[in-house]
Amino acid sequence: MDQIILASGSPRRKDFFTLLNLPFVCIPSNIDETAQPGLSPRQVTEDLAVRKTMAIAEKLTVPHPAKWIFGADTIVVLDGAIYGKPVDREDAKLMLGRLAGRRHEVITAMALYNGCKKEIDCRSVSCDVDFAPLSDMEIEWYLDTGEWEGAAGSYQLQGFGGCIVQAIHGSPSAVAGLPLYDFYVMLRSNGYAFGG
Repeated sequence: MDQIILASGSPRRKDFFTLLNLPFVCIPSNIDETAQPGLSPRQVTEDLAVRKTMAIAEKLTVPHPAKWIFGADTIVVLDGAIYGKPVDREDAKLMLGRLAGRRHEVITAMALYNGCKKEIDCRSVSCDVDFAPLSDMEIEWYLDTGEWEGAAGSYQLQGFGGCIVQAIHGSPSAVAGLPLYDFYVMLRSNGYAFGG
């Protein structure tokens, strides 16, 4: 199978690539993730996924273009407000307090660049997540796990965060950062050869 450049330093996405037994190398894009003004939440996450992917495509040298580059972005949306990665513990505490006992939307966008064709495919997946009510003590307990660091909305579903999520309406792996079925379909529809 062809190697894929993962334009991310996300441990969760690395875990998914490993789970799928995909040959990959990580090259974090380190772009400014500030949302462009005037975009809807879905457009914001798609824009970030494309910018991450293209930042790596533009860094690579012309004699050795990568065949596949993949970038993704996940955001949490509540009442139209975007919740990305918290800047610190206090920011995470505020996010968790707002999400507690409420339903929010999680959007994960994926961008796949085909270096041979010089084409990019961008797709996004949305699902709703019902958060459990949380007391201040429970929020502090969760913050002590450290899972909030680097996580959109300040939680990780695949860890202790699974204790505070009541229900998911859609793809659980999308909430965790990579909608596996949609990712597989995206690769396949773009000509990526599995098992080769």
